[in-house]
Amino acid sequence: MKAVPRKRPFILHADNGVDVIGDVHACYGEFIELVQRLGYQFNEKENTYRHPKGRKLLSLGDITSRGPDSISMLQFFIRHVEAGLAEMVDSNHGWKIARWLDGRRVNLAHGDEKVEAEFRAYSQQYGAAKADSLREASRRLLFAAPSHLLLKRNGKVQAVVVHAGIRDDYIGKEGSAISNFCRYGDVSGIAADGRPIRLDWTRQHRTSELIVWGHDPRPQPERKNNTLNIDQGCVFGGQLTAYRFPEDELVGVPAKENYSGLADTPLTRYKQEENV
Repeated sequence: MKAVPRKRPFILHADNGVDVIGDVHACYGEFIELVQRLGYQFNEKENTYRHPKGRKLLSLGDITSRGPDSISMLQFFIRHVEAGLAEMVDSNHGWKIARWLDGRRVNLAHGDEKVEAEFRAYSQQYGAAKADSLREASRRLLFAAPSHLLLKRNGKVQAVVVHAGIRDDYIGKEGSAISNFCRYGDVSGIAADGRPIRLDWTRQHRTSELIVWGHDPRPQPERKNNTLNIDQGCVFGGQLTAYRFPEDELVGVPAKENYSGLADTPLTRYKQEENV
């Protein structure tokens, strides 16, 4: 194992605007379509997307796994984070892939095994040296992601961006318990069918900041108690959603297909539970 990179700052100055994108899960085609719809323009010389008004892209994490093109997603964020054009927060799949890239023993399941297969194919196509370089850059990108990000505008924190959820007393702080909550949400155990038992952390939110989150897919963006869920299950055949800050606008593109290979997805289960 190598040294774990220092976390990137968890304050993002958003005076020029930020576009927060929900869980991509390797749906690179839909991601680029959404980026273009948001007004970002491709710079061929730099191989980057820039917004003419200086806006930044911000990912809720889970950019890899389950879907078809994790490597393109990693390469995109490596380039754009280094160029100061994008940022991302830590997430459960991102944390697992980071540890796998670090040589730790992890159980690659729930779509994470697809990342391993992609790196194996990449090494065969481009050679071990280039694959190792990409692995290291990806490791550093994922390990250095902050647990959550504070969007600061006009000198004031106005929104919090996090993968799975956050308690009010965790906002603006770092620590192992905080990181786990931000990655997985408020989980009280595992049900008999293997699914996590999730508690509704949004009920406890009292501070003035809007909390934008994902992780737990909803058929449509869901506003609740000054929180906003923008994971619409693109990889399960739903939609990839972006939240435009400070405009308070939602932009989405439909998934081209259900890439997960699952018939019983979090989206179908959510709809069934809502109809009970």
